[in-house]
Amino acid sequence: MALVSGYHHLTLCTDGVQEDYDFYTKVLGLYSVKRTVLFDGTIPVYHLYYGSRNGDASTIITTFPFRKPAVFGKRGTNQSKIIQQAIPVGSADYWVDRLNEKGVEAAKTSRFGITRVAFKHPCGIPHELVESPADNRPSIVNEAQGVKPEHGIKGIYGAAIAVFDRTAMDDFLGVGMSMTKEADSDEGLMFSVPNAGGPNSIVEVLHESSGPQGTWTLAGGTIHHLALNTGNEENQLKLKAHLEGLGFTDVSDQKDRNYFKSCYVRSPGGALFEIAWSVEGGWALDEPADQIGTTLVFPPWFEDRRQELIAGLEPAKF
Repeated sequence: MALVSGYHHLTLCTDGVQEDYDFYTKVLGLYSVKRTVLFDGTIPVYHLYYGSRNGDASTIITTFPFRKPAVFGKRGTNQSKIIQQAIPVGSADYWVDRLNEKGVEAAKTSRFGITRVAFKHPCGIPHELVESPADNRPSIVNEAQGVKPEHGIKGIYGAAIAVFDRTAMDDFLGVGMSMTKEADSDEGLMFSVPNAGGPNSIVEVLHESSGPQGTWTLAGGTIHHLALNTGNEENQLKLKAHLEGLGFTDVSDQKDRNYFKSCYVRSPGGALFEIAWSVEGGWALDEPADQIGTTLVFPPWFEDRRQELIAGLEPAKF
């Protein structure tokens, strides 16, 4: 029985704060859902969350902009490669035009017979907007940015992982995560999260047998992790035990992310996965529900470092 129901969020490490914020809100039409700071380590770095107006699970993209501390990584194989978001069928041409008009080079492409728009984040991380026929979620409408219902992003479609050995992910995704293999061709492998209303919560495995090993640390210009949604703590702990029982013992203890609880596991293909569930209250724990993402907030255990962290953050206009 599957213990995950879809994606919770995707997280990447980017470069400049301002270009990151403008890219997701002004270009892609997502909303600011939360502005806080990196909870791990001591370096003052923003943690920015983007998604639907209400911050619905499976719409959330989060970023750590690392320009000020100047920590940069290497994109390569054995690493998550492409961030993917779903769009309505027939809207690819709109997004090609919109992105190019806003100075983001974009073009239509196809993989596994599915139309996509390929482009890059300002820091270079590949992104795709995928026409997903099985996705019946409403679009994220942002009239202020000119994004209407017939074109708006629906949320996370999935992610593509680059690997040296594409078969290495079969047991992890199939047996470990109980995902369904949807495709196996010279283009790669496609797995879907079950109980997600069809193949619209996807992990694609792309064979890249040459090239550099990608960075696994928190470092600008790379995707850090893919978070799947367990729905509750019981499922999370069951899945953690299941993975460990299969021999995937590199599973972290539960970590408190204030708005959700997380465990992390390194897949045999190199990509870092998270299994997460949202706590009661979610994004409205520290901001009014109708004003999430409008102020800089800190977890209770960082309140004594508030001024130090603010002073160390890269300046930006939100």
